[in-house]
Amino acid sequence: MSHLKKFLLVWILAIMPTLSAQATLPPHAPDELWLLVDDKASTLYIYRGEQEIERFFPISLGQRGAAPIRVRGDKKTPTGEFRINWVNLDSRFHIFLGLNYPTPWHALDALNAGIMTQQEYDDYFSYLRRYGKPPQDTVLGGDIGIHGIGKGDPSIHQRFHWTEGCVAVTNEQIERLMELVEIGTRVVIR
Repeated sequence: MSHLKKFLLVWILAIMPTLSAQATLPPHAPDELWLLVDDKASTLYIYRGEQEIERFFPISLGQRGAAPIRVRGDKKTPTGEFRINWVNLDSRFHIFLGLNYPTPWHALDALNAGIMTQQEYDDYFSYLRRYGKPPQDTVLGGDIGIHGIGKGDPSIHQRFHWTEGCVAVTNEQIERLMELVEIGTRVVIR
């Protein structure tokens, strides 16, 4: 079976039931609340459908910017489409909204680029099927999300991309996001 066919089969069997159970609205619904993180503009936009309702500027990303393929420890923020799939209210970053990274698309890209071995790829999908969420200890890294600055220096946040690969906003902004988002909220990072 080709990698693409295997990927699609696993996606249908393992991912779609999980996402549909988490999301209260179908993807791209006219009134869907979703987030756009724009690396070049250092801005997080909050949309309802196609209408921008709020924006946070400046935000901080990984120290080495954003990229479609990220590997553990490279300090890059992964680009793509994600869902919020867990929340830590007791984070050292105040509040942490975890994303479903690495997604099956990231794993497939990593396999095709030779970053992930076939065994690592198979292990990724085995974990995903078993637990309904991606493993966080792959060669692609994990624990990617949107978080506050905690007790960090607000002036550094204003001037530099400082994270290990996450998206950082102020503590007040992450509290505002907590009022708006839920498990399953779509997040696009570009």
